[in-house]
Amino acid sequence: MSEDRRLRVLRAIVQDYVQTSEPVGSKALLERHQLGVSAATVRNDMAALEEEGLIAAPHTSAGRVPTDAGYRLFVDRLSAVKPMSAAEQRAIAQFLEGAVDLDDVVDRTVRLLASLTHQVAVVQYPSLARSAVRHVELVPIGGARLLVVLITTTGRVEQRVIDVGTDLLTDDGEGTLSTLRTELNRATSGRTLAEAASELTAVPGRLAPALRDLVRAISTALEDSLVEEREERVVLAGTANLARVGPDFTTSLGPVLEALEEHVVLLKLLGTVAEQGGSIAVRIGHENPYAGLRTTSMVSTGYGAGSDLVAGLGVLGPTRMDYPTTMASVRAVATYVSRILAE
Repeated sequence: MSEDRRLRVLRAIVQDYVQTSEPVGSKALLERHQLGVSAATVRNDMAALEEEGLIAAPHTSAGRVPTDAGYRLFVDRLSAVKPMSAAEQRAIAQFLEGAVDLDDVVDRTVRLLASLTHQVAVVQYPSLARSAVRHVELVPIGGARLLVVLITTTGRVEQRVIDVGTDLLTDDGEGTLSTLRTELNRATSGRTLAEAASELTAVPGRLAPALRDLVRAISTALEDSLVEEREERVVLAGTANLARVGPDFTTSLGPVLEALEEHVVLLKLLGTVAEQGGSIAVRIGHENPYAGLRTTSMVSTGYGAGSDLVAGLGVLGPTRMDYPTTMASVRAVATYVSRILAE
């Protein structure tokens, strides 16, 4: 049997099963696809594919469905991920560019992915472990209160209000704040959060004694925000889509839903993708290391500013998935989110 012909038959089975959700028989293949061979040849090819574990009979009917291994071969042999249309790309760009802050970016991204793919969308917040400090701002807000603002390279903004014991809304106060801004940004800008926290401890020693208590109070506020925000987060959308394809799961949806509730599981999956680079990763069925997800497939990739990937995003659904379209959607959305973060 020609390997190329076998792959054409497997590709046709995958495409038909994804589209119809019905087991695919040789007669249907010949009617829907220009395979250029006889019915007997198609049946022989299907028998060989079944022997290799690439397709299987779900029951006694003549139809066959792809196995996890069949889907894997199909995905691996995709010559290229088809690009989205220009209209689709414009719609994605317009939807995401309307975001006003990082929370809005993440919220729009997860809803967009769920809408485009009709699957469960998962977006990881930019990891602080991979973030650096962009800027520290000090804003006097009246009386003895000071707003301390920490802005990271991934767009996260943390704010703390502290009581500094003196009114800084004066000419002398502005001069003091200017000095402190310069020293704090010199110590932290461009450094990872862990490095910044360490550098902050040396700042008081570089200032006049009269300013040391003040800068210690500000440094403590910054360090607190660095520590409190270390917890990584994921956001989900489209969980209801699982009900639409419930019959595709060989068992109940319970294990899948339980796994989705365990955000640490999703963080590990997405974190691995971000560490490996910006390529599209596809985990199919039993390739998933978590038992609750072994009836699902996950398509994911990393995103970030330029080549600096800071988090992952993707979609999860049944193994009967339109892989080329889903991969194109995930890649396109990640590209636009990365552009927004780089601005």
